[in-house]
Amino acid sequence: MSLAEARTFECPYCMAINELELDWINDLGTRQIVDCQICCQPIELEILQIGDDAQLIARRDDE
Repeated sequence: MSLAEARTFECPYCMAINELELDWINDLGTRQIVDCQICCQPIELEILQIGDDAQLIARRDDE
């Protein structure tokens, strides 16, 4: 049984939709730096648990 789930977020640079595999055990409550799959800019992702769901907050790495 896999606890990973594909989630999407919008790049704060080019507004393209990106996809991330979210691990429900290890990723919640963390911050990660990922590159946009389209423009390759660095994105800071904060992964929060909201009730029984997860929310991805994407910010520019230079903010």
